[in-house]
Amino acid sequence: MRILVRQGCDITPFIDDLARLRISVFRSFPYLYEGTLEYEQTYVATYAASPDSVFVLALDGDSVVGASTGLPMADETVEFKAPFLKGGFDPQRIFYFGESVLMPSYRGLGIGVRFFEEREAHARRLERFDICCFCAVERPVDHPLRPADYQPLDAFWAHRGYIHHPELRTEYVWRDLGEAGETAKPMSFWMKEIR
Repeated sequence: MRILVRQGCDITPFIDDLARLRISVFRSFPYLYEGTLEYEQTYVATYAASPDSVFVLALDGDSVVGASTGLPMADETVEFKAPFLKGGFDPQRIFYFGESVLMPSYRGLGIGVRFFEEREAHARRLERFDICCFCAVERPVDHPLRPADYQPLDAFWAHRGYIHHPELRTEYVWRDLGEAGETAKPMSFWMKEIR
C-alpha cells in the first residue's frame, strides 16, 4: 500500500480510476448511487481544474483502491455554498472535502484516518482556511435498502473532531439504484475548525 497526494491538474492521469472507484463504492448504502463513467469523469475533472484542490490516493501496486478529495468551498457549486452563505459563513475561509471512497477489503487499516489527516494538512498549508467541512447524505432509519449490519460513520467523524451541523443543509440530485430517474437527496454538513 502507498499513499499519493496530488494537487490540481496533477490528478489528470488518475481521473478514470477515481471515476470507476466512485461508481463502485457509492453503489452501497447509504448513497445507492447509480453513476455513469461520463458523469464521473466530468465531476472529477472539475476538481482537477481547481489549482488548490487535493487528491489523496491509496494504491495497491498500480491499482487505485481508495481516494479522497477536497477543494476550496469557493470553487464548489452554488448548492454547496448556499447553506454557508445563509448561515453567515465566508466560503473563502472554508475547505470542502468532496468524498472518501475505499474498496471494502481495504477498510479498517487506517487509510480513512490518513485521508482526513492529509486533507487537513493541505488546507492548513494553504494558510487561508479556518474550517474544513464535508457533507453526508441522510437516509431514513427504516430505509428498505439499509443493511441490517450497517454502521454509520458518525462516531468516526466525531472522533476526528468534526461536529454535525444539521442546520446546514442542502440537496443533491442523483439516480438511486433501481430508480427510473434522479431525485433530490437531503445532505447535511460536518465541520471542524483548523485554526
